[in-house]
Amino acid sequence: MTIRRDSATTRCGIRPIFGWPRALNGLFALMLLVAVNARASAADLFDTSFLRGSIAGGPVRWDGLVLGGNIGYSAMTSNFGSSTSSQIAFILRNSTLENEAQPSNWTTLPQQTTNAKSFGFFLGYNTQWDDLVLGADIGYNHTVKADTAATDSIDRVVTTSDGVSHNVNIQASSSLTLVDYGTFRGRAGWAFGQFLPYAMIGGAVGRFNYSNTSTLTDVQTAPGPVVTTFGPVTQTDSQNNKFGYGFLYGLGMDVAITPNIFIRGEWEYISFAKVGGITAELNTGRVGLGVRF
Repeated sequence: MTIRRDSATTRCGIRPIFGWPRALNGLFALMLLVAVNARASAADLFDTSFLRGSIAGGPVRWDGLVLGGNIGYSAMTSNFGSSTSSQIAFILRNSTLENEAQPSNWTTLPQQTTNAKSFGFFLGYNTQWDDLVLGADIGYNHTVKADTAATDSIDRVVTTSDGVSHNVNIQASSSLTLVDYGTFRGRAGWAFGQFLPYAMIGGAVGRFNYSNTSTLTDVQTAPGPVVTTFGPVTQTDSQNNKFGYGFLYGLGMDVAITPNIFIRGEWEYISFAKVGGITAELNTGRVGLGVRF
């Protein structure tokens, strides 16, 4: 029996395998050629010029306009401890109980932590003096499932100066959602070739949805004894698209992969002022891809 050799594979110096169709012999040859080329490309990828701090033989510059996108993962902690204080103070306004025992200051709800994803973009400008790089940027991030909520109650017995014993029960619930937020940051870094580690500080504006509900019941026992009950009285407060302001700081690193394209990794902490009596903290780790113009 005569075995024909496929001309394409013979020219590549590869003998066809007995019993394989011609198409498979050609595919086998093509795979070997791709593997050889990939090995050569890998050698170029790990050129030591990258480690020496240059790309294509030139130094890396970090100055100029930068634009990019990022994705992140956050831990948001909401402190609901005083979220219903104003409601309790209003329910007990002008009362001896509030003036002396101040139930509005009792901590009814705990703090809660949730994890959320985010995605967004950044726009900034860098200036460079030798290895020192100073910059500023603005950013926007939309969060996914940044929702926290808490429900709890507290019971206390207090006696006021008029001799009345108060058996006070407060039931409360609160929720907070961070919809999205913007940042404005100043950055200072020190360039090491392709690598630019930096620190940042700045401010943030967040858009929140919140809801607070509290119900108070006061069973009063006066000398005699005479028992009366005040309540239950309920107050509710909620608002969507409420802006909250905060400060931020963090650390990051940019890594140049071409003279004008870089990847970014950073950690950012934001502390927001009270929104609806609720304070929120955001710890975020993110990665991004940017372009320098």
